Amino acid sequence: MFSRISQVARHLARPLPNYAHISAGAANRRQSPVSSSMSLMATTHGKQLIHTAACLIIGDEVLGGKTVDTNSAYLAKFCFSLGINLRRIEVIADDEDEIIEAARRMSKNYDFVVTSGGIGPTHDDITYQSIAKAFGLPLKLHDAAYERMKRLSKPHKSQPDFDWNVPSAALTAKKRMVELPLDDSRPYEDQVIFTQEELWVPVSCVNGNIHILPGVPSLFQRMLDGLKVHLVPRLSDPEGKGVHRILFSTPLPESAVAEYLTHLAAKVKEQGISVGSYPRWGKSRNTVTLVGRDADYMETLVLEVEEAVQGRRVSAEDEMDSETEPDADKPS
Repeated sequence: MFSRISQVARHLARPLPNYAHISAGAANRRQSPVSSSMSLMATTHGKQLIHTAACLIIGDEVLGGKTVDTNSAYLAKFCFSLGINLRRIEVIADDEDEIIEAARRMSKNYDFVVTSGGIGPTHDDITYQSIAKAFGLPLKLHDAAYERMKRLSKPHKSQPDFDWNVPSAALTAKKRMVELPLDDSRPYEDQVIFTQEELWVPVSCVNGNIHILPGVPSLFQRMLDGLKVHLVPRLSDPEGKGVHRILFSTPLPESAVAEYLTHLAAKVKEQGISVGSYPRWGKSRNTVTLVGRDADYMETLVLEVEEAVQGRRVSAEDEMDSETEPDADKPS
């Protein structure tokens, strides 16, 4: 009984369907009215600029420990290189209600959302249908994607009699992978993006900012890289300078540098620079970082930081590991 009540409560707590839903960009425009000229500055060809991102990893196999998620780490590096602020990573089950809730919430709160997993041919691949339900959209066979599938994919050797023109269970299963959530009020070319000439798998873009990618790491990485050309014009930094990170290797424990780093963080906050400290368990040296967009200003801080932490600027955390130093702090 308690389980049933919980299910009903969760259903009633879900956000409203698509007609009442707005993306993060639309929400910002409604909450903060601006002049026409300011609105134009905030968009590119009618599309909202991308400042923030979120990642939704979908898959029972990840939660069950069968598969290790590497896609979110790849996305994090991708976003960092473009200057996009990745704000959230979530891993959820192949559960329709959970996918619907997460998709609506992330679409509302972030400019660029990437999902990974759940778009295969089997019964538990429910990402397309769940996200379609989240925004009140139908699933439609996308003809161009289907034609690319027929041209670029080959039937498995275990299916020697497979025929694209003869109805079969295998054909039905394959078609599930090109039955996409499509909104007739938006241009289809903005909703179905082919990022690689040699791949038939498209990136399905829903509600203007949710990008549905496969969970297979090699495909995920290639398709995400292919999206870059579509994203760069919508960045606040369209030249692609992105965010800069400076690493320092220090032999001091975190407790010895904590006071200085606190003062430094307050000093550089207005310049948009963040200061980080990262203990390296079992290693003799810790890492301090400066992260920000103002590379010139960050360079002026290098000598000061090196002196204060009795360390040295490095290109990789393990660059000075061969030098023996006292043990760093251990967590209590």
